[in-house]
Amino acid sequence: MKKPVSKDIFDGSDFPISDVRMGVFQGTGADLEEAKVKPIIAIVNSHTEINPGHAHLANLAMRVREGVFAAGGIPFEFNVPAPCDGISEGHPGMKFILPQRDLIADMVEIHVRSMRFDGMVMIASCDKIIPGMLMAAARLDLPTVFLTGGPSEMVLRQRKTSCSSVNFPDHSDPADQMGCLTSGSCGACEIIGTANTFQCIAEALGMTLPGSANIPGYTADKARVARACGRQIVKNVQEGLTARQIMTKESLINALLLVQAVGGSTNTALHLPAIARELGLELTLEEFNVAAKKVPTLCAIAPNGPYGVLDLYRSGGVPGVLKRIAEDLDLNCGNTFGGTLQDVVANAQITDENVIPERSNCHYPEGGLVALFGNLAPEGSVVKQSAVDPNMYKFSGPARIFESEHACLEAIRNKTIQEGEVVVIRNEGPKGGPGMPETLAVTIGLKLLGLQRVALITDGRFSGATSGPCVGHVSPEAADGGPIAALDDGDIIRIDIPSRAIAVELSDEALKERLASRKPSPHAPVDGYMQRYVSTVTSAAKGAVLEKP
Repeated sequence: MKKPVSKDIFDGSDFPISDVRMGVFQGTGADLEEAKVKPIIAIVNSHTEINPGHAHLANLAMRVREGVFAAGGIPFEFNVPAPCDGISEGHPGMKFILPQRDLIADMVEIHVRSMRFDGMVMIASCDKIIPGMLMAAARLDLPTVFLTGGPSEMVLRQRKTSCSSVNFPDHSDPADQMGCLTSGSCGACEIIGTANTFQCIAEALGMTLPGSANIPGYTADKARVARACGRQIVKNVQEGLTARQIMTKESLINALLLVQAVGGSTNTALHLPAIARELGLELTLEEFNVAAKKVPTLCAIAPNGPYGVLDLYRSGGVPGVLKRIAEDLDLNCGNTFGGTLQDVVANAQITDENVIPERSNCHYPEGGLVALFGNLAPEGSVVKQSAVDPNMYKFSGPARIFESEHACLEAIRNKTIQEGEVVVIRNEGPKGGPGMPETLAVTIGLKLLGLQRVALITDGRFSGATSGPCVGHVSPEAADGGPIAALDDGDIIRIDIPSRAIAVELSDEALKERLASRKPSPHAPVDGYMQRYVSTVTSAAKGAVLEKP
């Protein structure tokens, strides 16, 4: 069998050090003679006990291991962190979430390079981990198969005999509302937040077994898919099918179109460009607007509507959505399990047209994610238009400035925010946060106040669960001297989603004068890894990636 990389371990030409290598390797309990001829496979796992999205991944890794052995390979597992946005909301831990994406990519890359693996099966469920692993896969360009952990089941489904909606705003009973926010099993939170968005993206990119991304994490089917992944990676090593042969500019655009169709997370605008960059490609915010014009938001999946990801799975999953938008896709793109996207679309079955409707009966006539540009965000900003009330597509009002999320939450608790205002939270970007923390707590707080006509803009980011007129990723950020740093209370801000515009009613000269007289507010002192992160992280408009030397 082929061992394109791990042969370095067993090459005896540099005796005597080769004997040392093989002697150490033999200490793992592996059969040395088998290891000399069989491919060595990395099981890149993100199992952790504190995160429900990843709590079950140790069991899936065991199934992957079985498949690798059955196909004639030798598996070795290692783990990376699995941060959970939900558990980190509302306290300083959130500042350390996004930076872990690039740390995960680095960890996978350097460990796989050093240990000379021939191929990888990557296992993850949630935001930061899936993008980080895909970034590493792009760098390494080894044979790679991705296994997603699948969605969870919300507690509401377990409490009710009939569940017409898993979307928080559709319920008035506090117990039912909490049932929409509480995971009732292992797997990623059931909404189309960033976790499930990126499980879908991994499939649309061609990195998973077709139809597998949305299989619930607690099912026997998911275990069977895990075993299939183990078998497939050995085959791909033998055939030389690598990650960059699957992840191309065309497959990235396919994935972006899928995100638009399912109403995926705004964090896509951070992670998909970051993956593109590792492939030596570019995916700009302007391309998000192009994609939004091509395809509608087909699916009303929470927080965009009443359905959950389990409903999506039962109705045809990612293949069903791809079938609906097939005319806009590059169907020649390949898959790590063989075949093309054309094959996936041809075999797709849609069993519930309420969940995956015809384009003529779509949830929203354009794609869910768009970028807004203007004198307030020259490099761009991001909003999920499919989750905004039509009455708020165009909105203007006086700015209410907060220098941090904490300050804004204090105003929410004191109920001092007024109807008609544009809440501005700055100094929460990649550098200023630092770490670009989510402001989910603010969006929830504004909802609980019952405010109907209040917009929110920030140089930070939002959870994939966010809905309403929330504009994030405003770039350049305040800490980089972006125009958002020049705003004062009372400045009139205009948001025009149909025109893809966001602006403050100030002349260019006035903005320049204000910026010249102001210094960015210093962020809290940082040390350790965050010191290096702040010194190298780029604009959110570029994916908040780290500068290359």
